Amino acid sequence: PMMSSPAKAAGDVNYFTWSGYDDEAFFQAYIAKHGGLPDFSFFASEDEGLAKIRAGFKPTIGHPCSDTVPRWARAGILKGIDTSRLSNYDALYPELTNMAGNFHNGETIFIPFDWGNSSIIYRTDLVDPKYNEEHTWELLFDERYAGRLAMYNSPGGASAVAGMLLGHSREDLWKPNDAQLEAIGEKLRQQQPLLRYYWDDQTTAEQGIASGELVASYAWNEAMLRLKEQGVPVEYMNPKEGILFWVCGLAMFNDEYGAGNEEAAYEMINEMMSYEVGKYVIDEWGYGHSNMQAFADTPEDRLIDLALNNPLEMMKTGVFFQDVPDEINVKMQGMFSEIQAGL
Repeated sequence: PMMSSPAKAAGDVNYFTWSGYDDEAFFQAYIAKHGGLPDFSFFASEDEGLAKIRAGFKPTIGHPCSDTVPRWARAGILKGIDTSRLSNYDALYPELTNMAGNFHNGETIFIPFDWGNSSIIYRTDLVDPKYNEEHTWELLFDERYAGRLAMYNSPGGASAVAGMLLGHSREDLWKPNDAQLEAIGEKLRQQQPLLRYYWDDQTTAEQGIASGELVASYAWNEAMLRLKEQGVPVEYMNPKEGILFWVCGLAMFNDEYGAGNEEAAYEMINEMMSYEVGKYVIDEWGYGHSNMQAFADTPEDRLIDLALNNPLEMMKTGVFFQDVPDEINVKMQGMFSEIQAGL
């Protein structure tokens, strides 16, 4: 729902986030102090979230990702975050807190919370064994598996995959010129008739992989653990072209576009950066977390199961999602909509 519930949230904080992030385990200290949970409202995409805020909805804290928070900042809806008020801030990976998109006009506007990979989950018993030897995004374009492939409903992710296969540089993936964007569009048009569907909820893809309806899908890393726990023969690729690396986190809305108790908002953000929440995110959600000690205290075999072992190397070599300039984003969104429609 766009709007919060009529009852005032405990602590007078509204958390504008992705579905599922109302998990009580993230807010135990907050509940103990304020007598209940913050209020929650949800968006299906950050562009949708931005549109709702521009239309008059006023939350306290948002949960964008590192590639889109600069767009929110350019829209004038965010305010700076005083990291000195966050006792857990120094416990976070500097590789994540120092990302360029975390800052706007000299202020910190983004606190990294969760992170992970985007790659291919595939059935080892249903695809050509060559894919076990050579991991590549080309699997999602293999005509032999027409009708048994799936992609995330994301213009940025799909465009980046096509760009990597076309040999575009990492910088050009996020700011393609018109010729590069045209080539990306042609590549994705070749893929479109091969897809069973574009998914919005990863559970849909996991169910398709488990049943054999799908042989491969774009997926986030935690899918591998859930499917292996079901006894499904799957692997998660580290494609030779590059594995995508996403980081999502917390931002605060300014007085014009936000509302709520600032002190309680800082308390909530600080708790979400904590070791305890970090361990829970890794152990129960299967995502990475920004707290370094939470990783240090997680058994190596568990991290291998989650495809999260050696996080520093992943941060160094992964293809980070990055800000797409507004004018290119408009073109990319329009192109992707046409491709999905079969145009």
